[in-house]
Amino acid sequence: MGAPRASRTQVRDISRMSSQVLGVVVLVVVVLLVLVLLNGLKIVQEYERGVIFRLGRCIGAKGPGLFFIIPLFDKYVKVSLQMNAVQIPVQQVISSDSVSLKVDAFAYMQVVDPVLAVNKVTNWYAAAQSVAQTSLQTVIGHHQLDELLTSRDRIAEQLRASLDDQTEAWGVKVERVELRDIDLPEQIQRAMGRQAEAERERRAKVVAAEGELQASQMLAQAAATIHASPGAMHLRTLQTLAEIAQENHSTILFPVELIEGIAGRASKLTQSDG
Repeated sequence: MGAPRASRTQVRDISRMSSQVLGVVVLVVVVLLVLVLLNGLKIVQEYERGVIFRLGRCIGAKGPGLFFIIPLFDKYVKVSLQMNAVQIPVQQVISSDSVSLKVDAFAYMQVVDPVLAVNKVTNWYAAAQSVAQTSLQTVIGHHQLDELLTSRDRIAEQLRASLDDQTEAWGVKVERVELRDIDLPEQIQRAMGRQAEAERERRAKVVAAEGELQASQMLAQAAATIHASPGAMHLRTLQTLAEIAQENHSTILFPVELIEGIAGRASKLTQSDG
């Protein structure tokens, strides 16, 4: 009787241990499953997108906010959609009129297609910077120095269009380009300074000549008016004498023509009264 009881006790103990082990295994599996599920939850910001690869194949982009990927099977790459100011380093370029100068600029770019930005180029920022350097040299080389100094906006727009055509395949849009600085050789700067000074002198002489011309025309009209009316000449002479008389210690000399004219008019008035 003792042996069967002992065997039944051992069976119960084994069964109890098996159930405990099974419970632990189930708990571990549940915990691992929860951890795996939590690891599959991803969050990207409003200005980001997550490009997802499943078993090495791109299946698209997700975001912003919370999304789920399959652990061990999926991989994702974050891509920022914010505007980037890509600096174009100083470039030694030659204009179409054979002037050597240094130019640097900024290009403002933004990723509009994150899938292309990840799949088509290793590092779109570095690639865009390299393309911008080449495009800057090409565009500047088709313009003369005077155009570079007076038409910066038009040239910057041409550079933007050239860059945008090349980066479109990468899902990158070029919003605008700014030519920041154009460094001219010292000889060119001195020559431009002399040219500007000569231009200012020319304008000053032109203005002075136009003033003299207008003054001579007005004097001619005044002389013609006075010549047509002798009395006006006498009145103008008397007005001038009155202005001179206002100064102290002035000696006034009356022209003979004035005295004769006044005497003639006085005699006419006397004859008319008689």
